[in-house]
Amino acid sequence: MDSIWRQKGATLSDKSARQEFGLTQDEIFAAMRAGKLQFRESNMHGNPWFRLLRHEVEALVTEKGGQDHLHKKKLQKELADIDKEARKIKSRLRAIERRRAELIEELDG
Repeated sequence: MDSIWRQKGATLSDKSARQEFGLTQDEIFAAMRAGKLQFRESNMHGNPWFRLLRHEVEALVTEKGGQDHLHKKKLQKELADIDKEARKIKSRLRAIERRRAELIEELDG
């Protein structure tokens, strides 16, 4: 059962669970105490955080708000990821266009 903790995308931090699914820290702690969420405690630069299993967090969100709520949260997360990627691509394209203009100017000059 330990292998699920190593699978890419199978876990997330408590902070990511709060951001991605709209859970509060209290809701996460209550679910951990109730045995609804397995967790691994870690810490980075002296700051503790919890690693949670994504499927358990999704089950908690479904229990709290229903399947439609979970689906809506997943769509919002995907949209945010796409928007972020689009901003990166636009920024990269501007840099490429600037460099292209510089090269054309140098060739013509």
